[in-house]
Amino acid sequence: MELHESGEMYLETIYVLSREKPDLHAIDISEHMGFSKPSVSRAVGILKKEGYITVDEHLHIRLTDAGKKIAKKIYERHNVIAELLCSIGVDSKTAYEDACRIEHVISDKSFAELKKHMKSKKENS
Repeated sequence: MELHESGEMYLETIYVLSREKPDLHAIDISEHMGFSKPSVSRAVGILKKEGYITVDEHLHIRLTDAGKKIAKKIYERHNVIAELLCSIGVDSKTAYEDACRIEHVISDKSFAELKKHMKSKKENS
């Protein structure tokens, strides 16, 4: 099933937060994203139904392998794009905000070329 931008944002957030806090709850996601608890609960239900996350009896949220694969992909895109924007003079705050939007629409082919460019730039500096 095709995942929408908001679903990708939730998965990325769960990935980032779960690296710091293994017993992640919906309230943690709500506070981090600035979304209401009902909105997060709805998204969690959808992501669970689609097999991207699990929620145990203690309401701990964890990524499934499928969810982790998407989350890592979005997280990597976010960081590489933000790094590229910063390297051309965009301030950090703007770069990270723009990267958050770009990461969802850039093609795999274009991202692979961006990543290759950034890698060669690092190797040559």
